[in-house]
Amino acid sequence: MCGIVGYSGNEDAALLVMQSLKRLEYRGYDSWGIVSLSNNKLSSEKKVGRISEAKLSLPKSKIAIGHTRWATHGQVTKQNAHPHLGCKQKVAIVHNGIVENYLTLREGLLKKGHKFSGETDSEVIAHLIEDEKKKAIPFEKAVANAASKLDGSFAVVALDSETGSMVGIRKNSPLVLGIGKGNSFFLASDVNAFLKHTKKVIFLEDNDLVLLKGHHASFFDFKSMKKLKKKEVEVKWSSEEAEKMGFKHFMLKEIFEQPEKAIATMEGRLVAGKVVLPEFEKILKKANSFNRIIFLGCGTAFYAGLVQKYLFEELCRIPVEAEYASEFRYRNPVVGKKDLVIAISQSGETADTLAAIREAKAKGATLVSIVNVVDSTIARESDSVLYTRAGPEIGVASTKAFTCQLVAIAMLAIAFAVKRKAVSKSKAASLVASLKKLPVLMQETLEEKAVIKAIASKYSKKTNALFLGRGHNYPIALEGALKLKEISYIHAEAMPAAEMKHGPIALIDKEMPVVFIAIRDQTYEKVLSNVEEVKARAGKVIVVTDKGNTVLEEMVDDTIFVPKSEELLQPIINVIPMQLLAYYVADKRGCDVDKPRNLAKSVTVE
Repeated sequence: MCGIVGYSGNEDAALLVMQSLKRLEYRGYDSWGIVSLSNNKLSSEKKVGRISEAKLSLPKSKIAIGHTRWATHGQVTKQNAHPHLGCKQKVAIVHNGIVENYLTLREGLLKKGHKFSGETDSEVIAHLIEDEKKKAIPFEKAVANAASKLDGSFAVVALDSETGSMVGIRKNSPLVLGIGKGNSFFLASDVNAFLKHTKKVIFLEDNDLVLLKGHHASFFDFKSMKKLKKKEVEVKWSSEEAEKMGFKHFMLKEIFEQPEKAIATMEGRLVAGKVVLPEFEKILKKANSFNRIIFLGCGTAFYAGLVQKYLFEELCRIPVEAEYASEFRYRNPVVGKKDLVIAISQSGETADTLAAIREAKAKGATLVSIVNVVDSTIARESDSVLYTRAGPEIGVASTKAFTCQLVAIAMLAIAFAVKRKAVSKSKAASLVASLKKLPVLMQETLEEKAVIKAIASKYSKKTNALFLGRGHNYPIALEGALKLKEISYIHAEAMPAAEMKHGPIALIDKEMPVVFIAIRDQTYEKVLSNVEEVKARAGKVIVVTDKGNTVLEEMVDDTIFVPKSEELLQPIINVIPMQLLAYYVADKRGCDVDKPRNLAKSVTVE
């Protein structure tokens, strides 16, 4: 999501930056721009749309910065595209991340006479640096001072026309320095941007600042401005491997991105123990006027709605339904003005979901959406939209988009419950605290990859599988079965664990692996009985359970341990082993994991 490139050296800088941005197109973007420095003057070119066929009209120069933007704050317009310049056109910046306090900063800068040309949070950074420069301090110090005022995450590359300096700085957002021939340098959000030119890199860490000036690179801690020594490493990746950041497949990379993307989805939305969703304020004001909530989605998005049906009903004490969007409009659904419809779609272009929301709107329902792609059709046709910030998902089988949907809807449920006074402020604060802990627990779960890989190898030649769970873990069982079907082509079914004995138990034998989600929660004792039923019929039991459950471990064939979270949020953790199990089985079987047969990433036709 978004790409940064800067170049300082002896080549045609703007052209090199443009070529490098093209190599970051897979990250996803809606607009792009480049600023070059020539004769102490900044020249800018910004456009909406694709960079692939574009031709530059910028003057040749030796230093330039560029950016491909994935909109978060502000519409997709030329004015909102990066790079952003200060009022005096002496400072230019590109930025990845979220400036959580940009409204406060913007208001203060406006009072000082600054004029803004767009709506983005990023533009405040250029004006802050310009404001700091008035103190007659070095450019790198001005950038550091500006960065110290930012709340949130950022990777920033700033260019100063007066000194010819380029500064890169990062906090919770990636930035890497490429060391080219003849003391030339690249700064980028991804090594793939410059891998054609050099494999010698220095990875910047949080709070690092790099100053490029006069063919030299200097490093500082931006908080103290203490000089740092950085280690140069050589990247061994090919260009394709660089896009995948060393992972074998995009799907695996995206599974491992989930903690980072969960943070991005929550960023700026969890403040002082509260959920803050300005984009939903009008909807939340009507929270007590709704009689029912309906989730609409297809495939994995439908399962996200089914998971959060449990959460919404528990917290908000309101009837909730989850419906397949593909079936919704074909039965003349009973829906009206007292209903809140929540559409879920990664692409925002899913044809069945789009048709369903139009049916709901025509009947008078209030429509909101949870989507990943800014300004997509479903987003535009919604009364309010909550973007998930998962970034581009290249693998066809959805992983990080799903967990970000669960995180986004959980935030909405908490905000909704508070407005309805269905939960106490202390309970809401406790849930917010648990949400903030999720990325750490997700990372902890990913560390079980070796165990899961071994289990996958053991069962990779099976032709059938069952996935069982109860309560809000039943939809996670559904998602686990779907992932296995999608990418390994193994037939898999999922059902509530108690339903097994109402027919499907006839399938159980020594050739049938059965995956149970058996966290020690209110349904645990019941699931334990279902495990016993499978074991009594010689079925092979794989169980996902919370750490320390040695009793269950001794009963079953294979165990995957996960950390315990707040019970209502536990499904967000439990789905990760399902994703990894499906991935490693498919990889062992030699399947095309990223492009499974017969499937498309976005289903834009009925």
